[in-house]
Amino acid sequence: MASRLYVGNLAYSTTDEGLRNFFAAAGEVKSAEIVFERGSGRSKGFGFVEMATDEGAQNAINTLNGKLLDQRPIRIDFAKPKEERPRSVGGYAQERANRSNSSGGNRGNARGSNRDRRGSDRERNRDRRRDDYYDEDF
Repeated sequence: MASRLYVGNLAYSTTDEGLRNFFAAAGEVKSAEIVFERGSGRSKGFGFVEMATDEGAQNAINTLNGKLLDQRPIRIDFAKPKEERPRSVGGYAQERANRSNSSGGNRGNARGSNRDRRGSDRERNRDRRRDDYYDEDF
């Protein structure tokens, strides 16, 4: 079973081949890739290495974690599975949709709840005026 490792604190100049060669000292490397930004094409400063065996992955963590690669001390850890993200609306619009849906009614925002409160205040005041009117002696 192959083990995937997260490699952080990489120099922006580090290449996939340089990463592969660095990890080859710990065992057989199946793949090595650096993550790049979509827009600029610049390295994000981290990548992933897939080792052929679990023992090779553990050996890489034990021997290479904190060592210098391109004048930077790298951080190595087992990679976590990628989180599932919603595919519909993203960012701020998604947050707003979640907030309004979770409130449990058509009036999920603050403005709607203020309207509800104002309506109940009006009813309370009307009831007080009516009670005061009937309490007066004629």
